[in-house]
Amino acid sequence: MASSEHTVSDSSALAGWFKSSYSGGDQGECLEAARGHACVPVRDSKAVTGPVVVFSTDGWSVFVAAIKDGHFEV
Repeated sequence: MASSEHTVSDSSALAGWFKSSYSGGDQGECLEAARGHACVPVRDSKAVTGPVVVFSTDGWSVFVAAIKDGHFEV
């Protein structure tokens, strides 16, 4: 996967995208992650050729736990 340390410039270069099970409604605030990679690529579902933030698997687990624990304001 061609990337700088934590991003990929064009998400269409990656396969396996799926919408977060917590995304819903019609507000357009959805994340997608891609399966089948050594890391966890995440993109805005509205920007299918836009940039990707790349997490290590441990980093993704910590990020998800922090969201579930309410450490980020919505």
